[in-house]
Amino acid sequence: MKRLVVITAAAGVGLAGTAAGVSAQAETTPAVAKISWAKCAGGDPYLANAECAQVQVPLDYRHPTGKKISVAVSRVKHTDSKHYKGVLIGNPGGPGGSGLYLSGGLASWFTGVGHKEIPAQYDIIGFDPRGVGASKPALTCDPHYSDPVRPDYVPHSKKAEAVWLKKSRAYAQACTKKFGWLLPHLRTTDAARDIDAIRVALGQKQISYYGFSYGTYLGATYGTLFPERVKRMVLDGNVDAREVWYDAQLSQDKAFERNIAFFFGWIAKYDAVYHLGTTEKAVEAKYYAVRAAAAKKAVGGKVGPDELDDTFLNAGYNTAWYKPIAEVFSSYVTKGDAQALVDFYTQNIFTPDDNGFAVYNAVQAADARWPRNWSTWHTDAAKLYEQGYHFNTWGNVWFNAPAAYWPFQGGPALKIKATGMAPALLVQSTLDAATPYPGGVEMHRLLPSRLVAEIGGKTHANTLNGNMCLDDKVAAYLSTGALPKNKPGSGPDVTCKALPDPVPSATAVRSSAAQVPTRPLIGRP
Repeated sequence: MKRLVVITAAAGVGLAGTAAGVSAQAETTPAVAKISWAKCAGGDPYLANAECAQVQVPLDYRHPTGKKISVAVSRVKHTDSKHYKGVLIGNPGGPGGSGLYLSGGLASWFTGVGHKEIPAQYDIIGFDPRGVGASKPALTCDPHYSDPVRPDYVPHSKKAEAVWLKKSRAYAQACTKKFGWLLPHLRTTDAARDIDAIRVALGQKQISYYGFSYGTYLGATYGTLFPERVKRMVLDGNVDAREVWYDAQLSQDKAFERNIAFFFGWIAKYDAVYHLGTTEKAVEAKYYAVRAAAAKKAVGGKVGPDELDDTFLNAGYNTAWYKPIAEVFSSYVTKGDAQALVDFYTQNIFTPDDNGFAVYNAVQAADARWPRNWSTWHTDAAKLYEQGYHFNTWGNVWFNAPAAYWPFQGGPALKIKATGMAPALLVQSTLDAATPYPGGVEMHRLLPSRLVAEIGGKTHANTLNGNMCLDDKVAAYLSTGALPKNKPGSGPDVTCKALPDPVPSATAVRSSAAQVPTRPLIGRP
């Protein structure tokens, strides 16, 4: 789905087959130079107390002495030497999401939920996967690809669909022209081997790992390739390994339709604040009326139908976005405040480069096989749309469509099976839209693990976000190895109840851009 879990990596058929077939026991990681740490540049507040470096890794692990690229890493060191547990490496998802900030991010989040013992006991490591962010090179294909205002996601004619097809094909061609040499080496298996190279550079025999969203698939891949090198592993918001990756976006389309309906219903519940309708259906009608008008004339010349969809999509990921999005939307509808909506989009939603999108497609296209016949994409999307899945279906198609025109067919996808790995702790929210709940059950089946279900949770990858029932279990596991009791069957081993939805203040909606959550949105680049 959009900005989240459909992965693309690049590898020719021969490379893909080789990568998927190597046994974990046969895996070796080339020697890596000791890391030379320095103060982090860039001013990210999460990195204020961290140190940063570049780790050189082979472009192609089949040729370890050949061409090198580098992976950016960061570290916040432990302070409790008596209870030192080693390194904890984090990944926030994507694929294509920058994780360099997670050294300080995880340290801050653990401290914020009352578990400062975890950053005290671990060296917390963040990193940008190959091709991402501060890693070198950083993949970019067309930095202006997503500039507003884009053609309507929903193609109401063959001509309109052809515009997006041409745009998607051109993007794949731009990636090939600029970085064709890199694309075959951006599989998730390559990123997993890079994690092991980081382990070697840090002088560690084992690692602990914390993965969110796509980061769960990356972690499971690492565990499949290097099971004996995993000490502890937390996977939150698990990808369904059966759906890598085309089928994953179809499942997301249904789940996001449900979660956006929840959001519309929440707005209706507080009609006295937002004045957008007293029922879910009334708010939905208001949304689509504004969307139709924006398709004819973009709000403030910046927010067309796609930009509006992209804004509201955040509420499908995380209920912390309910209030700010409802606030600026109400301000526009009831007061005509176009600037508030434009400012909100340009400051909080729009990304002025395509690195995340480029890597997302690159990993996705190489990790697995995607339909090359466009009729398959069209038929599946049209069927879902006709069934009432309107909100995300076509937007999801175009977010993934470059994979249909990639310069090679990817896959086959790696079979996840971490035989011999220490038990992992899995967390899954039952109403997660980006990685629907069945993914957690399936990962539980594939890995030695315990599964914690957050009942009624609508926020994607929701640990370290204030639900102490979840956070306490994660901290106990990382600190002592304690796991919930194994419950027979395919369901969760233990459950936690989701926290209530937010409650807006009764004051009038502001005209200025609303305050957004400070924690980065997990899962999307």
